[in-house]
Amino acid sequence: MPLFISSSTTPVKSKAKSLFTTLSLFSLLSLTACSQFEVDSSNDFENNGLDKTGMKRDALYLKESLPPGLPYPDPSFQTGLDQQMVYLNKLSERTYELEDTKVSVQELKQVTNEIQHWLTQPTYQPQLKALQLAGQDYRGNVQITGYYVPVIPVRHKPDAVYRYPLYRKPLTRDANGKFPNREQIDFENALQGQGLEIAYSANLVDNFFLHVQGSGVVQYEDGTRELLSWGGVNGWPYRSLGKILIENGEIARADISAQSIKRWLKEHPDKVRETLSQNPSYLFFSEGLSAPVGAANVPLTPLYSVAVDPKVIPLGSILLGEMPKLDQQGNLIGHEFRLLLAQDKGGAIKGPGHIDWYQGIGDEAHVHAGQLKHFGKVWLLLPNTEPVSSTP
Repeated sequence: MPLFISSSTTPVKSKAKSLFTTLSLFSLLSLTACSQFEVDSSNDFENNGLDKTGMKRDALYLKESLPPGLPYPDPSFQTGLDQQMVYLNKLSERTYELEDTKVSVQELKQVTNEIQHWLTQPTYQPQLKALQLAGQDYRGNVQITGYYVPVIPVRHKPDAVYRYPLYRKPLTRDANGKFPNREQIDFENALQGQGLEIAYSANLVDNFFLHVQGSGVVQYEDGTRELLSWGGVNGWPYRSLGKILIENGEIARADISAQSIKRWLKEHPDKVRETLSQNPSYLFFSEGLSAPVGAANVPLTPLYSVAVDPKVIPLGSILLGEMPKLDQQGNLIGHEFRLLLAQDKGGAIKGPGHIDWYQGIGDEAHVHAGQLKHFGKVWLLLPNTEPVSSTP
């Protein structure tokens, strides 16, 4: 019979139709606590969700540790899954080399088909196995942050207030084959006069966070809205503003969020240029799409789409995540299992220790995205060559 998944520390309450289909259980390895956990110091804060029982491993994916089932998703997941198959059907057959694991496009299609069959026939047991991602500390701890699509007011033409341009990607590079960095673009007008301006905002910090999110909705003076999507980057390395402010002692680790960073920048206008310029990476935008899309060039599904490092998790993968549950103040109150769709990537998402969870459009999504910075666990779902057995 179907099982309900619960965290080892916090039970997860079921919702309507929250049924789980059983995956075969492997014998769990004996786990021992360790006094040192190799996580970035900026992520070391109280109640961060870090599992201190995780066993150290050398492999990118651990095949022995499996959760007991799959959580039944909301109806919106079906739309995202359909888009997932659209992406996979455009790919030529290839095999991804993920250190200790090889994954083919055909296998990703098989997983999608298995999940699709299960959604239409809930009594069906999908033939899948789950491989646990190593995590930031190679003990299974993956940091889960959030992103969203903001809505910011803009003007078609600049004026005394709306004077900060949002740019399309330049057609040419400099003599060294590079695009200008953030300081050159935002503070030295390196792209001025090239006809690349899409719109003008009233706040350079809003532009910065629009770059971080990768896409956004702009609203013009006549009330019309337009989606600006990811249009490329300048190729300079990405540096986390939150990490910089923590290292400089400006914001405590436990308090870091998009909201606290914005608040600090507003309170220190004399340090905006110096601070923003420490992240030389710069994102350009494109126009014409009707819905936010990720790097897989398919519309994103709130609470199911995630941004990953494709060198670790191939785009088009379906994941099982043990995701942080937060209260209204952003405090961790437990974890819940969710199916996730790897449909996006980001400059800050590197390696096996970080995924970015898409929260949706607008202010509410902004709050949720800004609060997420906690640890969870992630499993890559792959076809299982052995029959899946039921648990009585």
